[in-house]
Amino acid sequence: MYVVTGGAGFIGSNVVAALSHRGHEVVVCDWLRNDDRWRNLANHEISDVVLPEALLPWLNQQAGLVEAVIHMGANASTTEPDVDLVYRQNTRATLDLVRWCTDNGKRLIYASSAATYGDGGAGFDDDPSCEALGKLQPLNAYGWSKHVVDRRVARMQRLGQPLPPQCVGLKFFNVYGPNEYHKGSMMSVVARNFAGVRRGESMRLFRSLRPDYADGGQLRDFVYVKDCVDVILWLLDNSRICGLFNVGSGVARSWLDLANALFAANDRPPSIEFIDMPSQLMANYQYFTEARLERLRAAGYQKPFTSLEAGIADYVHNYLLMSNPYR
Repeated sequence: MYVVTGGAGFIGSNVVAALSHRGHEVVVCDWLRNDDRWRNLANHEISDVVLPEALLPWLNQQAGLVEAVIHMGANASTTEPDVDLVYRQNTRATLDLVRWCTDNGKRLIYASSAATYGDGGAGFDDDPSCEALGKLQPLNAYGWSKHVVDRRVARMQRLGQPLPPQCVGLKFFNVYGPNEYHKGSMMSVVARNFAGVRRGESMRLFRSLRPDYADGGQLRDFVYVKDCVDVILWLLDNSRICGLFNVGSGVARSWLDLANALFAANDRPPSIEFIDMPSQLMANYQYFTEARLERLRAAGYQKPFTSLEAGIADYVHNYLLMSNPYR
């Protein structure tokens, strides 16, 4: 049995789909709320849905059946003002699972984030040492809440304290793909702009405020959600692998590249309008992110990552244009 927290959410539901396709018994831990995220699960067999506040008691009852916990659940809002809430839902919940998996000898794969790198001034090397992690300065409470976990696990490892038999943190970069439709303003730019592009409307991108970046030339590491799932499945197949790893394409691409790929996938000529960046974003805006993948490759993961053009084409043709766009 595999337990997937955040299993009705974006990355989590894609993990559920892949595990179910493999024939595994899968239990989802999540709140279904009053939106359509239940549809993220509707195409696949699951064993149960457990509310997050009931997870630890449930795990204690079912410990003998659990193979691993894939912890994708989080408050992913980068603008959430309630830091106590972010800490409780992200840091505390993850550290509780680290302890439970350690005490019960269960494997744990948890979601960290590229938001831990802050403005990128210290680079994007997933060095798991206490010294390297100490140099990173997240720009928001969400990134900080993930960073606390990474640093705590690194400290426990340095001190020789017990950890789960497999303990892996994954620093996800800009993920896009099917099953993100419930996220509203937190959806990827691809999903948010798809309908407008189909209608022949212009796509809006932020103007650059830096002379070394052209308008729309700001760079991000965009990674297709299917690649994220493939990394997780590889880790489940290789239980000896532990550590902290970046999960991105390894190639920074511009917002213009993304826009052009979206127009091309919809067989529409590019039509792009540049707008001023909202003042509340200016101070913390990232102009460049790019995952270093050397540590993941050295650990043994050799599958190539999907190009931006191929990922967007698959997303559009096999999901967004379908009557049932869910994985």
